[in-house]
Amino acid sequence: MTLRTRKALLFTLSSAALAATLTAPAHARSAAPAAPTLDWKACAGSPGAECAGLSVPLDYREPGGRHLTVAVSRLRTDRPQARRGTLLLIPGGPGGSGREKLRSRGEAVRKATGGAYDIVSFDPRGVGGSSLADCGLEKDDLELTHLQPWPGPGGDIRANADRSRRIAETCTRNGGEVLRSLSTANEVRDIDMLRQALGEKKLSAWASSYGTYVGAVYAQKYPQHTDRWVLDSSGDPDPSRVARGWLANMAGAADDVFPDFAAWAADPAREAGQRVAERPEDVRPLFLALAEKLDGVPEEAGGKQQLTGNRLRMMMQSALYSRTAYPRLAEMIVAARRAGDTPVAVEPARISSTEAAVYVGVICNDVRWPRSLPDYTRAVAGDRAKHPLTAGMPVNVTPCAFWPDEPADKPTRITADGPSNVLMVQNLRDPATPYRGALKMREALGDRARMVAVDAGGHGAYLGGNACGDGAVNDFLTTGRRPAHDTLCR
Repeated sequence: MTLRTRKALLFTLSSAALAATLTAPAHARSAAPAAPTLDWKACAGSPGAECAGLSVPLDYREPGGRHLTVAVSRLRTDRPQARRGTLLLIPGGPGGSGREKLRSRGEAVRKATGGAYDIVSFDPRGVGGSSLADCGLEKDDLELTHLQPWPGPGGDIRANADRSRRIAETCTRNGGEVLRSLSTANEVRDIDMLRQALGEKKLSAWASSYGTYVGAVYAQKYPQHTDRWVLDSSGDPDPSRVARGWLANMAGAADDVFPDFAAWAADPAREAGQRVAERPEDVRPLFLALAEKLDGVPEEAGGKQQLTGNRLRMMMQSALYSRTAYPRLAEMIVAARRAGDTPVAVEPARISSTEAAVYVGVICNDVRWPRSLPDYTRAVAGDRAKHPLTAGMPVNVTPCAFWPDEPADKPTRITADGPSNVLMVQNLRDPATPYRGALKMREALGDRARMVAVDAGGHGAYLGGNACGDGAVNDFLTTGRRPAHDTLCR
């Protein structure tokens, strides 16, 4: 998709805002941008790390024109004698902060890899400490149950279509040229500018979630500059669908991992306020019935926001990203059932205006989305019947259906052409990037890749606590060895 659960969710949400004609494929550039430099200083609030700003062209066709700043951070190796290069952490989203990822995971990565790398990450253009993008969306549009297109009761998508059209028009009016420059293609170009600024001939990488697509496109465009490449939690790289396909896959993905939550929530060891049902097989029908009942509750009453069916579904989808969120979801289900017809007050989850702008800007600038509202209506009806947990949201209309222009760059097709230096790591039950989608990435990469599948639920496999999966990644990053064949970690 980006509150860690909410930011992770940004890996596969879907909404929209404005098209881009500012960027162009590498072969169309008029001249190469000047070699960039980095002026490192201590990071405020991040002991031991260094921060710098990377200057990148707004439009790579005009390298002498306006530039943006990409915020970069670095955690140097604590064992200089063991250093073998730079490991880039490529964040998810779109809209995720790489500098935040380095703050939260950098030390763990440095320890796991024995100081073999300087750990570096960045905030993609538009977000965090980088030059910001903003559509100026209303607070109501930043609620996740609105930004994500959850249908109305019975699958009605009219309100979704009205909101999506309004968001697209607002972004077109307010987003400006920074928003129009947001794309996977430009993030890949920015990464190569960062590589040059670091003085590295090659980079190693740990790419997560949406970042795996960025990483795969970089490896396709700049194979000669990749060293040891880890793709953690990958989506289907089908260039005709990209983010639309990722969102659609979330319906089956929720079905994959919900049984993990059901088993947890029916465990006799749970305390009374968290035990949802006596048996795991009872949790799903109970949840579906409760969500349907709550569909009749207004979002606001008496000046307070209330638990609705879609807010419960949104909480469920977010909670499936990590077992640490299971207790809160279970408590909400138990509380709502005990409340009967009494409204349950909630604080709806929202994202920042800049996160929303980057998210919708990238997914709508990357690829053209279908425009037909009747087609969306039919898709929602079919998906609701097949995957009731997500109620048709993954195939519903988004602002991208009203995006005004064509993508500036043709989406990159990932192929087997390139060095055999990619290790994929993937949970079998991932609510955002399901295993079936990762298999499509594996198929596209061919002999360039090996995959380590982890028999676990949740989003994000590396450093998730599975000794087999973590060990395979650590071994690859420190020695270059990969499993001879795709493997499964129990």
